[in-house]
Parts: sequence; structure tokens; C-alpha cells
Amino acid sequence: MLDFVFLKKLKQLTFLGTCLATASISQANDFYNHPNYFSFKQKTMQTYGLSSEQIDLAMNGTQNLPNIINIMNRPGESKPWYEYKTNFLSENTIQRGVNFKRQYADSLNRAELQFGVPQAIILGILGVETGFGANKGSFKTRDALATLAFGYPRRAEYFSDELGALIAWSYKSGNPAGSIVGSYAGAIGYPQFMPSNISKFGVDYDGNGQIDLRNSAIDAIGSIANYLAQQGWQRNQPIGFSARYLGSTPDSIIAKDLTQPTPYGALKTMGISPTNPLVQIDDLDLVNVIQLQESYGPIYYLTYPNFQVITTYNKSRMYATAVCQLGTEIADR
Repeated sequence: MLDFVFLKKLKQLTFLGTCLATASISQANDFYNHPNYFSFKQKTMQTYGLSSEQIDLAMNGTQNLPNIINIMNRPGESKPWYEYKTNFLSENTIQRGVNFKRQYADSLNRAELQFGVPQAIILGILGVETGFGANKGSFKTRDALATLAFGYPRRAEYFSDELGALIAWSYKSGNPAGSIVGSYAGAIGYPQFMPSNISKFGVDYDGNGQIDLRNSAIDAIGSIANYLAQQGWQRNQPIGFSARYLGSTPDSIIAKDLTQPTPYGALKTMGISPTNPLVQIDDLDLVNVIQLQESYGPIYYLTYPNFQVITTYNKSRMYATAVCQLGTEIADR
């Protein structure tokens, strides 16, 4: 009888403890009671083999950050080119890049030889993304991704998947999910990789046995080159040329989809040509025309598939142009 009473009380205490633990987690996680939280957990469990308890534990302490939604609704790419470029093509950033190039010359040369990606492009991405590590972001990555996953309907599925990838990566790497910081959109480290891309494209380029994009500039160099190579970078092929347009209907030549280039011969008949007369483009070369806005009016570029590969990192054409111009300026010094 005594044993029965003891077991009954023990079960009650265990049940009570479970309830208290659940209540504690729900109170500490701003999204625990969100209508989509259960489906997020189910998908993360199925994708990564995690338990419900592991996900709840990783999410414990997650806070909603409404300011992130405001930032997402006014991105830097909404500015015209002549304003956008001033964020990156500054003398301070260029000089940091020159110093970075000198410090990591061996790794940059090795990555260029191995992956076929010019070090100018690697440098350009590192400069535009974080100013060569000077600004890796200060938002808790878990909180940023959760805010977007559960509060930004337009891209909720994407950010929900990245949140799941972050949790899985945190267990794999031994870094608590709440300890990782990055950009307002959930990007991490020197190269601002999204969590899913760390597992797909991250490289242990310094050979210390771990991929650490937050602290290892060398890992970042190799990982950026690997990413671009896997996205289809064409070794020793052009990226683009400044162009002049003599026609009157620019909308008819500006590329709507960079993945669908046009033979240069067809575009040439419509009034587009390289600004530099010494640049020779074969009529069969597949290229796109892009237009950017300078303070004095529109400017044009003829771009090759390698330019489109850069836009897989960030779809903005201004971003890809800034990467090219910044990286070229640094590499030439």
C-alpha cells in the first residue's frame, strides 16, 4: 500500500515537473504558442532527425524582434546606385581590403587556383558583406530568423527552413543556438552565409578540423570560392563590361532574367556596345544588359554568366556590381 501511494505521488510529481518545464519553455520562447510553431518543429524533426525536446531547448529564450521586420521592409537595395555604392566603395573600406589582401595573400591565391574564382571577387564579397569582418552583425541569429519565420509571411517558409538549419548546425558544431550572432536576416560570419549554406558550402580552409566562418577569415575565403564554383562560376571567363546605349527604348534591352542571356549580336543591333572600343565581344557570346542609376542618369553594363553567379549570393544587381568594383579596386592596388 505504501509503495502504491509512493508511486502515485511520484507520477504526480513527474507530471507536475513536466508541466512546469513546458510552461517555463513556453514563457521563455515568444513563438512557442504561434500557430505555425508545431509544423515548424515537425519539419525540423523530419529533416534533421532532432527530437521535439531538442528543438524546444534550442528555442528556449527566443525573443521577437519587431525592428527586424521594419528593416526588411526598407532594404538598402531600394536606394539608387549612386547612393547604394557609397556604402561600400569608400576609401576606408578599400584600405581595409588592401590590408586584408596582404595578410591573407596565400589563402586568396590558393582559393583562386583551386576554385577558379578571382580573388578580386572573393575580396569584393568580403568587403560588401562585412567590411572584411568589421561588421558581422549583432543580432541573435536564432531570434532574427524566428522573427522572420513567424512574422514575415512573404518569405516565412524560407526563414523557417533556415531556423531549422541553424538549430541543427548548433547541435552539430557545439555552439548553443542562442550564442550565435549575425545580420538582421540571419546571415553569419565573415561571408554572411545563411545557416543552411554553412553545411552545404563551408570549407575548413585553415585545416584546423572545423568550419568556423565567424572567426576564421581563411575558412571564409575558401568557403566563398567553393560556393561560387558550385553555383557555376566559369574559370577565366569575363564578368562584364561598361556599355553605352544609343537607342531610345531601354526597356527592350534590359534583362528581365539574368539566367536567360541573349547573343550579343542581337543586342548590338539594338544600340548597345562596350564603352571601351578596345573590348571585343563575339556576336555569339551570351550576355545580359543591366541598367543602374547614376546621379546624372542611367548607366549600362553588358554582363556575362559569371555576373549572374554573383547574384546567387544576393540577387541585387547593384550588389553584384559593388562586389566587382570594390574587389577590382582592391586587387589593383
